[in-house]
Amino acid sequence: MDPAQEWKAHEKTYGGFIGLLKWAVPVTALLVLVIILLIS
Repeated sequence: MDPAQEWKAHEKTYGGFIGLLKWAVPVTALLVLVIILLIS
Protein backbone atom coordinates (compact mmCIF):
# COMPACT_ATOMS: atom_id res chain seq x y z
CA MET A 1 0.00 0.00 0.00
CA ASP A 2 1.17 3.50 -0.81
CA PRO A 3 2.39 5.41 2.28
CA ALA A 4 0.34 8.46 1.22
CA GLN A 5 -2.84 6.37 1.26
CA GLU A 6 -1.96 4.96 4.66
CA TRP A 7 -1.47 8.49 5.98
CA LYS A 8 -4.87 9.60 4.60
CA ALA A 9 -6.54 6.61 6.24
CA HIS A 10 -4.76 7.42 9.51
CA GLU A 11 -5.92 11.05 9.40
CA LYS A 12 -9.51 9.97 8.72
CA THR A 13 -9.50 7.50 11.62
CA TYR A 14 -7.87 10.00 13.98
CA GLY A 15 -10.31 12.73 12.95
CA GLY A 16 -13.25 10.45 13.66
CA PHE A 17 -11.84 9.51 17.05
CA ILE A 18 -11.28 13.14 18.06
CA GLY A 19 -14.75 14.09 16.86
CA LEU A 20 -16.28 11.33 18.96
CA LEU A 21 -14.18 12.32 21.96
CA LYS A 22 -15.39 15.94 21.72
CA TRP A 23 -18.94 14.69 22.32
CA ALA A 24 -18.28 11.76 24.63
CA VAL A 25 -16.38 13.65 27.33
CA PRO A 26 -19.04 16.35 27.99
CA VAL A 27 -21.89 13.81 27.80
CA THR A 28 -20.12 11.54 30.27
CA ALA A 29 -19.43 14.47 32.61
CA LEU A 30 -23.11 15.49 32.45
CA LEU A 31 -24.26 11.95 33.23
CA VAL A 32 -21.89 11.74 36.18
CA LEU A 33 -23.19 15.07 37.48
CA VAL A 34 -26.82 13.92 37.20
CA ILE A 35 -26.03 10.65 39.00
CA ILE A 36 -24.21 12.50 41.80
CA LEU A 37 -27.17 14.86 42.21
CA LEU A 38 -29.61 11.94 42.34
CA ILE A 39 -27.57 10.10 44.96
CA SER A 40 -27.13 13.07 47.29
